[in-house]
Amino acid sequence: MPCTYILKCADNTLYTGWTTDLQKRLNAHNQGKGAKYTRSRRPVTLVYHEIFETKEEAMRREAAIKKLSRPQKERLIAAISSRND
Repeated sequence: MPCTYILKCADNTLYTGWTTDLQKRLNAHNQGKGAKYTRSRRPVTLVYHEIFETKEEAMRREAAIKKLSRPQKERLIAAISSRND
């Protein structure tokens, strides 16, 4: 299923992306085979994800999240985390 995700990198930065196979993509990031941005910031931890019906929806959501400020992204992550507790 297509999804949009946010990773927390070892240097405490956030990375946003989309994929159709979340576990495979997370493994790729942590093996240094993911995005250039995350290669030098490993390990990365999945802190947020949303599942969509189509890759286009996931890509649109990724673009929207990337436009958010760091505090807005942190609130988004916290909102999901509090629902899962």
